[in-house]
This record gives sequence, structure tokens and C-alpha cells, in this order.
Amino acid sequence: MIGLDTNVLVRYLAQDDPAQTPRATELIESLTAEAPGFISQVVLVETVWVLESCYAADAARVAEVVETLLHVETLVVDEADIAWRGLRQFKQAGGDFADALVAALAGRAGCETVYSFDRGAAKRFGMTLLQ
Repeated sequence: MIGLDTNVLVRYLAQDDPAQTPRATELIESLTAEAPGFISQVVLVETVWVLESCYAADAARVAEVVETLLHVETLVVDEADIAWRGLRQFKQAGGDFADALVAALAGRAGCETVYSFDRGAAKRFGMTLLQ
């Protein structure tokens, strides 16, 4: 297994850099189920952020990309069960994928709640608004 950084994953997904895209594509397409690529939760969240902020990806596109990454047998997503839970919450409630993942991770850890100053996250993902 090898780790993949955000910039390699984004170059592969965006296919928009003449120098880096071919190298990212060759690497990712050389992965196998026996020798997969590892995507940490940090890389997953950063990838979503880059897609939204640099490529104007909407929520539907973000959900599609995350779901695809979770399905690819040559990729291992860190704590995929939590990523799936966060994705389901994100698809149902909208908002920010990172907030959905924070809520899912806290729930799995047994937290009673997550305190946040973010009104949207509190409303969408059952967090407690800190006032």
C-alpha cells in the first residue's frame, strides 16, 4: 500500500495540469487491490475543499467524487465506515462535508455532542451551538 497526498489525487481527478496529470494518472492507474493507494481522512477532506474552492464543485459533485473514491477497490479510505456515515449525512443535510465527518467521528467516539459556533453545522448535523 502507498499513501496518496491531496495534490496527487486532485491532479488525477481534475486532469488539468499538463505536467502533473500524466504522472498522477500513471501512479493511480497502476494501483491494484493487492497494492492499493491509501487516502487518509485528512486527504479526503482536503480534496473536497479543493474541489469546492478551486473547481467550484457543488454538493452533488462532491458527493459523487467521495462516493466513487469509497467504491474503488484499488483505494483504501481511512475509516471508510465513518466516511460513508459522513457522506450520508452530507447528502441528506447539505452543508459542509468536513462538518458531517466531524459529527460522524464524534458519534463513533461516543461523544454526547459536538460544540460548535457554526449555526449551520449545529442545525444540519445535530451539533450543539455554543452561544
